[in-house]
Amino acid sequence: MNENIFAALFLSFLAGAATCIGGLLAFFVKKDNFKFLALGLGFSAGVMIYVSFMEILPQAQVSLTGVFGYNSAGWIAIASFFAGIVIASLIDTCLPQGHHLEDDALSQKNKLKHLGLFTALTLALHNFPEGLATFMAAMQSPALGVSIAVAVAVHNIPEGIAVALPIYHATGRRGKAFWYSALSGMAEPVGAIVGFFFLKALLHEAAFGVLFALIAGIMVYISLDELLPTAHEYGDPHKVIWGVVGGMMIMALSLQML
Repeated sequence: MNENIFAALFLSFLAGAATCIGGLLAFFVKKDNFKFLALGLGFSAGVMIYVSFMEILPQAQVSLTGVFGYNSAGWIAIASFFAGIVIASLIDTCLPQGHHLEDDALSQKNKLKHLGLFTALTLALHNFPEGLATFMAAMQSPALGVSIAVAVAVHNIPEGIAVALPIYHATGRRGKAFWYSALSGMAEPVGAIVGFFFLKALLHEAAFGVLFALIAGIMVYISLDELLPTAHEYGDPHKVIWGVVGGMMIMALSLQML
């Protein structure tokens, strides 16, 4: 039993640590390479939009269907999804935006920093239940746990990019960009530990369903309101779209192969 717990926690840790791979890109990108920034933000938006609609929201409805039935589950999932968008908007207004009287360069840096912090916070919220799901699956079946951990790790890499790139361009500090991306991923093992030892009795299928639908809404909001508009400011719109398509394609292939 103890060996199973250790192995499950280790899988959750590895899945979360994949954000570090995306964060490491900050070490190899020139600070004034805005084309890569735009492409990277578009790529991250594609990943987040695709995984929200094709994986997280459907999984939410599956979890809710087992409790409420198909029709009611659909309405609850829809309501939770749009509630997530409202929550994201409220979080957005609470984060520092910078001052209108600042010069353009400083204002852009503050905007990028805001984007990085907002993305890191939301991805941490997203990774928390993922870590718990990976842990629980590994406890039931090591093979299933490995499959889920690999799938999570694959889409955590571009999520790490989404955190690291704007923070690096805002601060010029590679280490800071890396650690923010790493910390957002470490919500996975934290979710596994906290969820298993403290919240296990409270977390059931209905709670998971609502939580995942909320997260899908939050991620779509970030993509449409933050990632894509910022990407268009720094790069050719057509290249940004190809970044979005590339992110969707990579996510689609990774989910299809698992």
